[in-house]
Amino acid sequence: EVQVMESGGAMVQPGGSLRPSCVVSGLPFSDYGVSWVRQAPGKGPEWVPHININGRGTYYGDSVKGRFTSSRDNAKSTVYLQMNSLTPEDTALYVCAGRQFHSAAQYFASSNLQAYDFRGQGTQVTVSS
Repeated sequence: EVQVMESGGAMVQPGGSLRPSCVVSGLPFSDYGVSWVRQAPGKGPEWVPHININGRGTYYGDSVKGRFTSSRDNAKSTVYLQMNSLTPEDTALYVCAGRQFHSAAQYFASSNLQAYDFRGQGTQVTVSS
């Protein structure tokens, strides 16, 4: 059984930082590229970053480029999302989702969670003063 557990979301003031993480079990984690998709109230889902299977390739949406950094530790089956310079517009439920690849050259940047092979329940990030 595949289990996906996000954690690390919290309420933070504008300008602050958070580092949510996503732990995955029940599958060969190093075969999966991982994205974070965020869902804010009243808005459609937004793809944020994607990290490829070996962690050497990262891709970011324009709204978070330069502020967010995705990383992974395949030995721990964990992906991290370092979030800096947070603004109220970053307030959302952050969902970790993965798709299987056979090459580190492949990546997947989609906001459609159903297009991924696994997805979690999300961790809430709230940015407010």
